[in-house]
Amino acid sequence: MIPSSFPPKDEIARLTAGMLLEIGAVHFRPDEPYTLASGLPSPTYIDCRKLISHPRIRSTLMDFLTLTVHREAGFEAFDNIAGGETAGIPFAALVAERMALPMSYVRKKPKGYGRNARIEGEMREGDRVLLVEDLTTDGGSKLSFVDAIRETGATCAHTAVIFSYGIFPETNDTLGQHGVQLHALCTWWDVLDVARAREAFDATTIDAVEAFLKDPRDWQAARATA
Repeated sequence: MIPSSFPPKDEIARLTAGMLLEIGAVHFRPDEPYTLASGLPSPTYIDCRKLISHPRIRSTLMDFLTLTVHREAGFEAFDNIAGGETAGIPFAALVAERMALPMSYVRKKPKGYGRNARIEGEMREGDRVLLVEDLTTDGGSKLSFVDAIRETGATCAHTAVIFSYGIFPETNDTLGQHGVQLHALCTWWDVLDVARAREAFDATTIDAVEAFLKDPRDWQAARATA
């Protein structure tokens, strides 16, 4: 069923941040930074995969994601919903169900046997594809999925995520130069605001995380070389 109500964007961001905190998906650890996939340190980590185990929150956020895409891209903008391996697959299926559209998924690399395919499911030439993922940091990881979709003859001009870091200014430029628009429910700034209001972490931790968010590259560079 396609949701038909439209909460304001800032309300969606606040509610999403609160739900991520509620299920323990948000982790702050400035004294012992996490290592991101890029190899760089970070005092923050978010685990959106936990959402699949929380059906009420999962359902609400998939409604929010569907509404956001409809509002920002249009109600008849897509023919196929594709999930990125692996985190994006369940969310793509849930969004596709709401939009009443076919669903497919994109492998990170060809599987190495059989058809050696990167696209699983049916994707047709000319299909307008929405790429669904759990999150994005600087946007770079989405480009390989987008290219694989386009190699089928389909188009991909939009990607939707539950969470965008929202602290790297190059994110929209990276995607935009590749002809892709990003749609996201919330960012680290939204999570930080709700975490502070709820006193979800002590003040010292909140302040340390805020320092990172204000200048993430310098924060990472200082600790990567320490």
